[in-house]
Amino acid sequence: MSATAPIVVFTFNRPDHTRRTLAALAANPLADRSDVTIYCDAPRRDDDVPATEAVRAVVREPWGFRSTRIVERDSNFGLARSLITGIGEALDEHPAVIVMEDDLVTSPHFLRFMNEGLEKFADDDRMMSVSGYAYPVEGPMPAAYCLPRTFCWGWATWRRGWALYEHDAEQLLVSLIESDLLYELDFRGTDPMSTILQWTVNGDSRVDSWASRWMASATLHGKLSLFPGRTLVQNIGFDGSGAHATFNLENDRFDSPLAESPISLDGVRAEVDPRALEAHRTLFRRWHGRGGRVASAYFKLSPFLPAMLDRALYVRLARHRLRQRANPATLAALGG
Repeated sequence: MSATAPIVVFTFNRPDHTRRTLAALAANPLADRSDVTIYCDAPRRDDDVPATEAVRAVVREPWGFRSTRIVERDSNFGLARSLITGIGEALDEHPAVIVMEDDLVTSPHFLRFMNEGLEKFADDDRMMSVSGYAYPVEGPMPAAYCLPRTFCWGWATWRRGWALYEHDAEQLLVSLIESDLLYELDFRGTDPMSTILQWTVNGDSRVDSWASRWMASATLHGKLSLFPGRTLVQNIGFDGSGAHATFNLENDRFDSPLAESPISLDGVRAEVDPRALEAHRTLFRRWHGRGGRVASAYFKLSPFLPAMLDRALYVRLARHRLRQRANPATLAALGG
């Protein structure tokens, strides 16, 4: 590869998580060729001060990157504002950026995959991002593949990709409804991101998710992301320590072993991989198939439906679900 992309790392009040994140990243062979900017958010409350100061001590340790720049915020930005500001600053100066949060442990092969993916698809407008995380799907997968969605656990993008990010959740949801893209947003009717986006519109503090907006932006513009066939990232933040992970999910469902060898991009094209697509739809059906009676019945029936019928049925269900929670703008887009 000709050059390495800059890395931005976002931290707040978890010194132990931050240490593990930086240690794993520094264990990548490309670490000493990488320039890292670490953003340290300020305390929200007085009782945050000891932990945020501990984080700032951790990031000032010598980690072995080519360069380390530390930005210590004077006021609390929160994750979404921190990310948007930091990514924007990096892409003002560079064509691409790798994005990390303070609760992600990476494989030693993470930086190679991210940089090779950024370089391979640098001039391909069909691509939105590179993901370091791979969902724990069953069955053999290609070494790497493209899917019609983004993901936010250790990822990268280009200036052109980030330019498509829309932070206005209401505008995003209205545009997706009007463009008849609910089925696509919800990963071909298997992963109800439209509901999360509606909760975000409604101000539900449990899902103040910039990542749902990132996924929705990719769907709205019909973009793809590159994924590894074996995960290069593990999330260690599902322990109640994070601002948006204070409830106990079935956290182990996201787990799979970190890749122990490099991942080749030979032969990978900027097009949806059908085998990977169906493997992920099967996984998401299993995850979400225990909802209400109607949803459960749909998920059981869906694999056997013709594609056009499946889409039509899901869109009808999704629109009904959104109407139950809709704000006025969403309701107007849905037709009242």
